[in-house]
Amino acid sequence: MSARILVVEDEEALTTLLRYNLAAEGYDVEIVGRGDEADTVLKERVPDLVVLDWMLPGLSGIELCRRLRARPETQQLPIIMLTARGEESERVRGLATGADDYIVKPFSVPELLARVRALLRRARPERLASVLTYGDIELDRDKRRVARSGRPVDLGPTEYRLLEFFLEHPGRVFSREQLLDSVWGRDIYIDERTVDVHIGRLRKVLNEGAEIDPIRTVRGAGYALDDRFAKATAQAGAVVG
Repeated sequence: MSARILVVEDEEALTTLLRYNLAAEGYDVEIVGRGDEADTVLKERVPDLVVLDWMLPGLSGIELCRRLRARPETQQLPIIMLTARGEESERVRGLATGADDYIVKPFSVPELLARVRALLRRARPERLASVLTYGDIELDRDKRRVARSGRPVDLGPTEYRLLEFFLEHPGRVFSREQLLDSVWGRDIYIDERTVDVHIGRLRKVLNEGAEIDPIRTVRGAGYALDDRFAKATAQAGAVVG
């Protein structure tokens, strides 16, 4: 699953440049041109990283950064601040407000991409890992293969993306709407019951015989990769061993 990057920038030429280069690196990019609109978007869904301009209409980047650091769900969100303000005092102010990194315009695109990778690697190493494991499940991104207890698991493309997403967020409960946005994309308009169908298919292929179901249904809330699953499979392995 690609890391999600929110670019908050109102210069059209720069947003085009950033969208193209970040997408070319394999990231899922969303662009917002106003600080107040970005604040609303970030309350609805938290990305993996924010590229944030200092000077924005509606709400300044520095104020948005301050608000993000005040909320528990975005306290650790990686933020790279873009600005034409190159003075040392301004850089100190930006970093003191909570930005993780600071790039002065005009900037080198390769340098920005390198800083994005570095921040993601520190904040969300599972986003960049080639192999995701949880309990007795292993997903190899490079080979695009899935195995359970060494047994090959043949998944369709949607079930693969679902499992990959769950492995990136073990234990966290996602509503059907959140899964649609994250796995199918927010521009795809399909019925939420489609999620149930694909969850059912994923379960059918993953679970054979008496194997423990790794997916937990949370009534009225959605689905999660059960945080008790890894412990249960570890205990089962210890008993067998």
